[in-house]
Amino acid sequence: MDYKAFFEDVLNWIGQANQMATKYGMANQEFWSWVANSACEICNRYDNNQLVLKQMMMLTEWLEEVYEKSVGRVTS
Repeated sequence: MDYKAFFEDVLNWIGQANQMATKYGMANQEFWSWVANSACEICNRYDNNQLVLKQMMMLTEWLEEVYEKSVGRVTS
C-alpha cells in the first residue's frame, strides 16, 4: 500500500469535511451522507486495508464527537 498517498488522501478528506460542514452544517443529513460515502470510497480505493478502515472509522467518530459537543451532548 502507498502510505504516503493514503495519508495525503486523509489530509484532503479532512479539508473536504470542513468544507462540507460549512456548506451543509453538521446537523444536516447531506453532510453525514457525504461523510459515509466519501469514507467508503477511500476504503475501497485501498482495498479495505485494515489501517484504512480503522483510520476512516476513527475520523468519522471524531466528527461525531465534534458534532455532539457543538450541540451540548458529550460522549466519552
